[in-house]
Amino acid sequence: MKAICWILAGFYLLFCCKAEEGLNFPTYDGKDRVIDLNEKNYKQALKKYDMLCLLFHEPVSSDKVSQKQFQMTEMVLELAAQVLEPRSIGFGMVDSKKDAKLAKKLGLLEEGSLYVFKDERLVEFDGELSADVLVEFLLDLLEDPVEIINSKLELQAFDQIDDEIKLIGYFKGEDSEHFKAFEEAAEQFQPYIKFFATFDKGVAKKLGLKMNEVDFYEPFMDEPVHIPDKPYSEEELVDFVREHRRATLRKLRPEDMFETWEDDMEGIHIVAFAEEDDPDGFEFLEILKQVARDNTDNPDLSIVWIDPDDFPLLITYWEKTFKIDLFRPQIGVVNVTDVSSTCPE
Repeated sequence: MKAICWILAGFYLLFCCKAEEGLNFPTYDGKDRVIDLNEKNYKQALKKYDMLCLLFHEPVSSDKVSQKQFQMTEMVLELAAQVLEPRSIGFGMVDSKKDAKLAKKLGLLEEGSLYVFKDERLVEFDGELSADVLVEFLLDLLEDPVEIINSKLELQAFDQIDDEIKLIGYFKGEDSEHFKAFEEAAEQFQPYIKFFATFDKGVAKKLGLKMNEVDFYEPFMDEPVHIPDKPYSEEELVDFVREHRRATLRKLRPEDMFETWEDDMEGIHIVAFAEEDDPDGFEFLEILKQVARDNTDNPDLSIVWIDPDDFPLLITYWEKTFKIDLFRPQIGVVNVTDVSSTCPE
């Protein structure tokens, strides 16, 4: 599944690089920026860039299909490297056979995966390998791990985020030891989980937060969960998030689609396809949300919502694989180990 998505992403790159009238889409300028990393040059690369993004790949086969697929993957990295060059983000490749010692030294484990080095942290990219998704992911990773909310407008924007996990805490200020613990915990999940904080008493009152208290918001739930036993250490916050990060209803997102897909219930996913902008899809999604709210305390229930509009190049593949029509809402059970499914009409 992962390999198929990456191949399709290469074709997507070719389309999105064609300039449309009135828009200036980036096109590859022909300059090679992606480094072949080895034991001689890796230290220099780590020092040179604020972040270093590495593709850990298996040796390229001699057949033309494999070589073409690798070239398309490389082109995605080259375009991303070109766009992000002013941000001091570097890109490289590590061959799992030729550079096995280096891979072990750097902690690269899974062939075909993309790893990002930032401030002595190693972050695995679990998203769709297309230039736009990768660039957005890396720009998010460049941001501060905690976003500060200190106004009504910022609070309104916070309230609009309902399809992903978010945490918010109320602290005395940036110098507070409790805020620093919160910030350090946020770094462990950046950019996959959003952390927010406020130092404003009025904002905290609207959120129902007391000093040094943190609320955890599960996607699509009406009310947050107060994390118990405040104030917290970094370890306590990290443990809580890890224990509660599997939401009852999750949206498959391009930036972490593989992590979500692999996080199944004993090999099984309840999967719902629905277009949010379609009237039937919207109505179907509201029913799913209510089911999730009514069963949020059931640890054995996990539903993955896929909006086909987010993955246009995978629609035909999914329709053929699961034998469904994605022009209307669908729900069924998918066995991720053999990609079999049961989808009612």
